[in-house]
Formats: sequence, structure tokens, C-alpha cells
Amino acid sequence: MKPAFEKLFGFDSAKNSIRTEILAGLTTFLTMAYILAVNPGIFSALPGMDGGAVFTATALAAIVGTLVMAVYAKKPFALAPGMGLNAFFVFTVCLGMGHSWQFALTAVFLEGIIFLILTVTKVRNWLINAIPGTLKKAIGAGIGLFIAFIGMQNAGIIVDNGATLVGLGSITEGKALVGVIGLFITAGLVMAKVRGGMLWGILITSVIGLFIKDPATGLSITTLPEKVVSLPDSVAPIFVKFEWGSILSWDMLAVVFTFLFIDMFDTMGTIIGVHQGAGIINKGNEEIPGVEKMFLADSIATIAGACFGTSTTTTYVESASGVGEGGRTGLTAFSVAVFFALALFLSPIFLAIPGAATAPALIIVGVMMMPSVKSIHWDDYCKAIPAFVTIIMMPLTYSISDGILLGVISYVLCHAIAGKFKDISVTMWVLAALFICKYIFI
Repeated sequence: MKPAFEKLFGFDSAKNSIRTEILAGLTTFLTMAYILAVNPGIFSALPGMDGGAVFTATALAAIVGTLVMAVYAKKPFALAPGMGLNAFFVFTVCLGMGHSWQFALTAVFLEGIIFLILTVTKVRNWLINAIPGTLKKAIGAGIGLFIAFIGMQNAGIIVDNGATLVGLGSITEGKALVGVIGLFITAGLVMAKVRGGMLWGILITSVIGLFIKDPATGLSITTLPEKVVSLPDSVAPIFVKFEWGSILSWDMLAVVFTFLFIDMFDTMGTIIGVHQGAGIINKGNEEIPGVEKMFLADSIATIAGACFGTSTTTTYVESASGVGEGGRTGLTAFSVAVFFALALFLSPIFLAIPGAATAPALIIVGVMMMPSVKSIHWDDYCKAIPAFVTIIMMPLTYSISDGILLGVISYVLCHAIAGKFKDISVTMWVLAALFICKYIFI
């Protein structure tokens, strides 16, 4: 058994334990399983995107991507449709720009293929290594704030305010109250280092939602499912639903290009965040070992996810929790894929979980991604200002990619104004110029 594991997953019997790797996989799954509840909820805003089908597509995309990560990259990281990217798909491309979800899926599929090409040619590796360490640290923290902001919106803790853009919701009633109670319950479980604390927090908060009513409708925030176990819903309603007739349109070109930018830098940011959280970055040069194979797994997962009917699939920062439990090889990732496969038969439970119950997990994930800011040199304004721009612009623009693009531009401009030209690589000059053109012409 062990020789087979060594060949398939990079498992070394002298250094690794099968039991530890499997438990690490369980830990990772428990901390990221909220996506099975969150993703169908986000896509429910689009007519025709059946919740059950989206649930199945989410699980299948996670299984495919994580298996490739396990067998090819042999890394202890898991993949699933990414937070932020799903929001961009639904709220920007479809609801904001007025395109159909079929159009958006086609764009995801096309940019996944382009990503695959960029990965094979090592362009993505070149780009990630070109980003200065300061910005890499800021990217992880910025994504954390963005994810936490989404969670607070889902719970109604943060609401739209005509005078100030955003404001505090009515936290003493309805889903906001459920979210606040759930946040402290989940925080307590995480602080007590309960394995799967975030998932347990989601489940407990969902139960609390049974006893708290929405003041607008008079209905409970959580509704009980009619059954617990069922066969997975078919992905037929959303499987390979592409709009090939639109691929030569200017709108498709614009959306694919936008997805390309967002996916490239969202994925880059997430992978950096995962490695920052797990402490697996070469301290001397800030390079990430084996990044090419991780990018390839990400590219294949994105293409597969688009075929199944969901948004871009990416590496999850929660994988750091499994690494913290001792996971070091692809066996950890393989275990996560197995648990996602089992979850396919528990869709009624996950689909009954309200957004208010998943919000605390998103907020806690945001907290997990903040520690990298402590190693930013805040007393050096050439580094501090670009880092701050990167972090703050992600939630304020509701865009991870805008935060990264504006951070790169500000990094180059701050160093140029200070006369520190030797600290600006040729690649950073080129990227800054391209990003400025992007804002001017697109």
C-alpha cells in the first residue's frame, strides 16, 4: 500500500503517516465544505441555475481539481470554486453587465484554456515570481477582507446605505442576528481548536436559524429539508451550456479578457495566501515550490468546472488547516476529494443552510488570511503604501484583481517617485504599463 502511495502522492513512509495525511484531509474538507452551501446560494440569484445542479457541479469541480492536485502536483492542497470569482460571475458579468449565465460559463471555459496555455509556457510562474514579497503578503490580507465583507453582506450585518454606500444592518433581528450569534459560536469553536470548527459553526448556526424569523416574511431563517440523504442532483440543466455563437463578439472578448485578469491574479493571490498561511514559501527569494504543477491543476479544474456549470475553480486557503494538522503530500488532497464525493449524497443538508449561517465561516476565513500583514515593513512608505492600496481596494472595489492591479501600479509609481529605480524590475514596469492601459481603454 505504501509504495503505491509513494508513487501516486509523493508519500514518503519515512517522513509521513497515512493516518496523519487522512486526518489532515478531513480537517481541510471540514474547513472548506462551506462552499457546498455558499456556492448554490450565490448562483440562486440567476434564473435557470438550479441549486441542486450547482451543488453537484461545485462538488464535482472540487473533486476533479483536487485529484489533479493530489496525483500530479502531489501537494496537500484542495481546490473548489473560488469565493470572489463566483461573486464576479454572478453579480458583475450576469447581473451587472446583463449577460446570461451561459455566456459567463463560456467565458470561464475559454479563459481556462488560455490559462492552461499560459501555464504550459510558464508565463504564470514568471508573473507570480515577479510580484514583490510585500505585495504578496498584502494580497493574502486583502482577499481576507474581501471574503469577510461578502460574509457580512450575506448575513445582512452590512447593508446598502444611500447616504454612506454601506452601513450596519439591524443586528438585533432576522438573519443579521443569526449571523452575529453564529460568528461568536464559530469563533469560540475555532479558538478552542475544535477540528472542523467552522463547519460545526455553520451547522449550529443553521439550527439557531430555525428559531429566529425573518421580520419581513415571518418565516424562519432556516427551513428543514424534507430528507437528509439523496442521490446527487443531475448537472444536466447547466452541463456544457455554452453560447458558442457569441465567442467572436466584442462582448465575449471583453469578458474573457476581464476573467483572464481576475482569474490570473485571484488564483495567484489565493496560492500566495495558502502558502503564506501554511509557511511553505522559500524565505530567501519568496518563491513558491512546485508552482507550475499547482497552476496546471488549477487550469484543468477551471475548464472542468465550466463544463460542469460553475465558476472558476481555485486553490483554497483553508488547505493551510490541513497542513497545520501535518498534511504534507498529495494523499491529503486525495482524502479531501473522497470526502467531497461522499458529500454529494448529503445535498439536502447543505442546500438548506442559509447565507446567514455560512457568513461566520467567511469572516473567520478572512481572519485566517490576515497574519501576513505583520511582516510588511509599514515604516517604509515605498512598500507600505502599495501594500495598503492592495489590501483596502479589494473590498472597496469588490474586486480582488483591481486590488492587485492598483497595488502593482502604486508600487511602481511610489518607487519611481522616491528614485528607487533599482527596486523596480523590468517585469513590474511592463505590468504597471499594461494595467494602466487596462483602466484607460477597457
